[in-house]
Amino acid sequence: MINKTVGILLIFLIIIGSCKRSSYNSQDETNNELMEKINDFAIVKLTTSLDDLSDNQKKMIPILIEAAEIMDELFWYQAYGDKEELLSNIDSEAGKKLVLINYGPWERLNNNKPFIEGAGEKPAGANFYPEDMTKEEFTSFNSDDKASLYTLIKRKEDGSLESVPYHLCFKEQSAKASGLLLKAAELAEDQGFKEYLKLRAAALLTDDYFASDIAWMDMKTNKIDFIVGPIETYEDQLYGYKASFEAFILIKDLEWSKKLDKYSSILPQLQKALPVNEIYKSEIPGSDSDLGAYDAIYYAGDCNAGAKSIAINLPNDEKVQLEKGSRNLQLKNSMKAKFDKILVPIAKELMAEDQQQHITFDAFFANTMYHEVAHGLGIKNTINNRGTVREALKDNYTTIEEGKADILGLFLVMKLKEMGEIDNDLMDNYSTFMAGIFRSIRFGAASAHGKANLIRFNYFKEKGAFYIDVNGKYNVSYEEFQKAVNSLSELILTIQGNGDYDRANEIIDKYGVIDADLEKALKKIEEKDIPVDIVFEQGMSVLGL
Repeated sequence: MINKTVGILLIFLIIIGSCKRSSYNSQDETNNELMEKINDFAIVKLTTSLDDLSDNQKKMIPILIEAAEIMDELFWYQAYGDKEELLSNIDSEAGKKLVLINYGPWERLNNNKPFIEGAGEKPAGANFYPEDMTKEEFTSFNSDDKASLYTLIKRKEDGSLESVPYHLCFKEQSAKASGLLLKAAELAEDQGFKEYLKLRAAALLTDDYFASDIAWMDMKTNKIDFIVGPIETYEDQLYGYKASFEAFILIKDLEWSKKLDKYSSILPQLQKALPVNEIYKSEIPGSDSDLGAYDAIYYAGDCNAGAKSIAINLPNDEKVQLEKGSRNLQLKNSMKAKFDKILVPIAKELMAEDQQQHITFDAFFANTMYHEVAHGLGIKNTINNRGTVREALKDNYTTIEEGKADILGLFLVMKLKEMGEIDNDLMDNYSTFMAGIFRSIRFGAASAHGKANLIRFNYFKEKGAFYIDVNGKYNVSYEEFQKAVNSLSELILTIQGNGDYDRANEIIDKYGVIDADLEKALKKIEEKDIPVDIVFEQGMSVLGL
C-alpha cells in the first residue's frame, strides 16, 4: 500500500467501531528518533513483468487490489481499532508514518514497544477481545464458538461477553469484498481459479472456508493467485485462537515452479523419515501438495504488518492438510530483496570470512522453501486426545510451529541430499541458515518467528553447533550442526504430538533469551545500519497499470 511520504501504499477506509484507547497528542521520542526507526526499513518496489498476462487478467488486478484493501481495513480493526482516530491525534508526521508501517502505535519488530506517548502496552489479545477481559472470565464464558478462528469477543451492554462471527461483525465489508471476488471470477479464464474465487466469495459471507480451501488446493494452472481472508493467528498473543484478515496478490513464475514439481511427490517419504518415534509421524500428509514460485505484487493486512512474509504454506486447516496436503508458495522477488538488502550484509558482518562463500541465494531459497514444506509435516492432532496441536499449545503454538518449520526444513534439505534428490553443498545451507537466524532474531521476542530463532540460536550454542572465533566471527561446526538439527527436530515434534503446553513454556523460557554474545552481535548489525526488514511501494502505478 502507498504511504505517500515513505512509498508504502496505504489506502484505508474508516473502520467500524470506536477505539478504546486514549488520544495521543504528543510523542515520547523526537521526530528524528522516529525517522531513524522508519529508516530501519528498506523500501522495495513490488513489481514483476505482466507481459504474459491476458487483457482479462490485467483487468482483474485492480479488482483484487480493491478487495485486498478491505482486508487491510479489517486487519486494522482487529489489530488496533479505529485507525483514523489514532492518526488524527498524532502531531508528528514521522509518528504517523511509523504507525502506518506498524498498524498501530507499537513497534512490531521491537517487542511491541510503544513509540507514541500514552499508547501503553499492546493488549495481548489485540482487539479480538475486550481489553479488560480476564482469562478467568473467558474460561467461565459459556459459548460454543468462543475459541473459533472467526469470532470476535465483545461486551454486551450489561457487561457480559458475547461471541460475534466475523461475517456479522464485518457484514458490510464482507459483502463488498465478496462482490469484488465474484466480479473477478467473471474475468477469470482459468476454471480452477474461477471456482476458487466464487467459493471464497461465499466463504466471506459465512466464515466457512473449507470448500474454498479445497478449491484453492486444486488450482494447478492459474497464472494469478489471490490469497484472501482471515488466515493466520499470530496477532492473537493471548490465546492464538483468532485469525487475522490479509491478502496477497501473486504472479506465478512458471519456469521456476516447474523445477519444484518433483518434490511434492516425495512428501510422504519425507514424513516417514522424520527423526522421531513412529507415533509422532503416523499421520499421512495429503498427496496433492504443491510447490510453486511466485512474484508478489501486493500485500495487505496481517502479512503486511511487521516482518514481511517471503513464503507461504496454506491452508492451515488440519482437515484440509490431511485430505489434500498443502501448497507452498515461494515469493521470489520479496525473498531476493531480503537476501540482498539484509542477509548478505549481516553475513559479511558476523560470519567467518571462509564461510561467507557459502552464503548463497539458492541456499536461502531452499531453506525457505523447505521451511514451508515442513509446516505440512509432523502431526496435526495430539496423540493423547488433547485435540489439535494448535488447540493444545494455545498461545505457544505459533512459536513452536515456526520453530518446527525452520529446523525441520533444514532436516529435509539434509535428507534430500542423502536421498540423492538434490546436489548441493550442505555448508551453503548451514551457513546461510545461521546468518538467517540473526536476521529473524531482530524481529523481536514479540514475533513468533523472532522467538523461534532465539530458541534455535541458544539450543545450537548449547550443543556446540557453532563457535565464535578470536575475531568475534561465527563459524558453523558441520557435524555438531547436523546433530543439533536432528535433536531439536525430535524435541519439537514430541512437544507438538504430546500437546505439552508446559514443556513448550519451559523451552521458550529457557532458550528464548538474548545473552551477552548475541546482544553484542546484534549491536554490530545495528551500528552498520543494516535494515531490519522491508516495506513496499506497491499498487497500480508501480505495476504500470
